[in-house]
Amino acid sequence: MRAIRLTPTRKRTAAVATAAAALALAAAVPATAISSYNSEPAPERTEVGALVVTHDHDEDPATPDRVDWVCSGTMIDRDTFLTAAHCTTDWPAGTRFHVSLEQDVQAALDAAAEEHPGAPAAVAAAVAVEGTEHNHPAYPGPSSDTHDISVVELPAGEMARRWDFTPATLPTAGQLEALSPAAPNGTGLTVVGYGTQEAQRGPGGHTHPGGGVRMKAPTGFNALDKTWVRVSMIGARGNGGACYGDSGGPNFAELDGKRVLAGTTITGDAPCYATNVAYRLDTPGARAFLSPYTDLP
Repeated sequence: MRAIRLTPTRKRTAAVATAAAALALAAAVPATAISSYNSEPAPERTEVGALVVTHDHDEDPATPDRVDWVCSGTMIDRDTFLTAAHCTTDWPAGTRFHVSLEQDVQAALDAAAEEHPGAPAAVAAAVAVEGTEHNHPAYPGPSSDTHDISVVELPAGEMARRWDFTPATLPTAGQLEALSPAAPNGTGLTVVGYGTQEAQRGPGGHTHPGGGVRMKAPTGFNALDKTWVRVSMIGARGNGGACYGDSGGPNFAELDGKRVLAGTTITGDAPCYATNVAYRLDTPGARAFLSPYTDLP
C-alpha cells in the first residue's frame, strides 16, 4: 500500500513527483494486492472498499470517457467512506467519485466493461455507488500535518442494498498514545487495501504487479508522532505491507480489546518493502475534519 496514485498519462509525472496520486490500473493483472509477502485475501473486511472514478481523458470534461479504481478506503458509518485527500483532488473537471465494496473490484470493472462497452458511467454504476467527495480544506498542508484526509458521502440505502458491512470503529481522542512510547516495536497492526505488490525486477526495470483485489497483511508498529503512525513492513519480521493504490486504506490496531481504525495509508518507501506512513485519526485535526460527517467516539 502506498500513497502515490498513478492517474491518466498526462497527470502521471506531476502526480508521482508530489506523491499526490493513487493507482489507476488500465488492465487487470491476475495477482494479489498489497505486498505479496505474508499477505492474504480479506473477503471478511467488507467495510474496506475501493474508490472508483469516472474521468475525462480526451480534454472533453462534459463526457467522461474513462473509469478506474484509484485508491482504497473504509466505511466509517453507513454513508461515509474515509480515504486520502490526494485521492480525491487534482482531477479534471467533471470527475465523479464512486465507492465499491467488491472483493475483486478490477474483475468487476472488467466484467462491467464487457457488458457496457464505451459507457464508463454505466460501468461505474454496475460496480460502485456514486457519492460526493469532501476534502480537508487545508490540504495540502506542511509535512508536519499534510491534512491528507477526505470523505465521500454516499446514499446509505443504496450501500446497504448492495453490500452487507459493519462500519469500522474510529479511535477515541488520543487513543493511539497507547502505542507509544511504552509499547515495544513490533506491536501488531493490520493493513488492508486493493493496491499492488512490492517492486519486482525485470528486463524493463521495476514493476508493481497486481492490484484490484482486497488484501490484508500484518505490519509492525515503529513510531508515533503528532500526525503519523509509522509502520514496519519488513517481511523478515513476519510483516507484509502497503503499496501503490492502497492510499486512503485502513491500518487497524487492536486497542482495548477492539479493532480500531488507527490511521489511513498515505506514503512509504518507493519499492514497498520497508515502511508505511499512516495519517492518525485520533488527533484533534483529524477529528475536527471528521466531526461534521460522522459521530465520533
